[in-house]
Amino acid sequence: MSFLTSNNWLVWALLSAAFAAMTAILAKIGIQGVDSDLATLIRTGFIIVILCLFVVFTGKWTNPLTLSGKTWLFLLLSGLATGASWVCYFRALKVGEAFKVAPVDKLSVVLVAVFACVFLGERPSIREWIGLGLIAVGVVTLSLRI
Repeated sequence: MSFLTSNNWLVWALLSAAFAAMTAILAKIGIQGVDSDLATLIRTGFIIVILCLFVVFTGKWTNPLTLSGKTWLFLLLSGLATGASWVCYFRALKVGEAFKVAPVDKLSVVLVAVFACVFLGERPSIREWIGLGLIAVGVVTLSLRI
């Protein structure tokens, strides 16, 4: 399983996409008959336990109190954004079709590019902007009711 030690971003991004796809399907099944906010809380509890075990058993635990204030602030803000995203995603899955909700959620790909330009100074190429535009067109196409 040498791919698990790979530093290739594409391997990890493809795994992320596969797990995200499974997340949508498993969540859609799991939220039947339960409030979406409660389902999000339960899922988050599982994630915390699994990540704690992963960090400890891979020897990656260090004292978090040694992190800088800036790191803590941005991790807090990122956590708040993640929580808000999850709550919205589960609510959308509760009332919408998974094959429509998941692509709209992936509009975040386009938004990340825009935010990265504005806040991080990153500059995608024309080819990359075309790809991002195609994603946006795909999201709009899937979400329209014609």
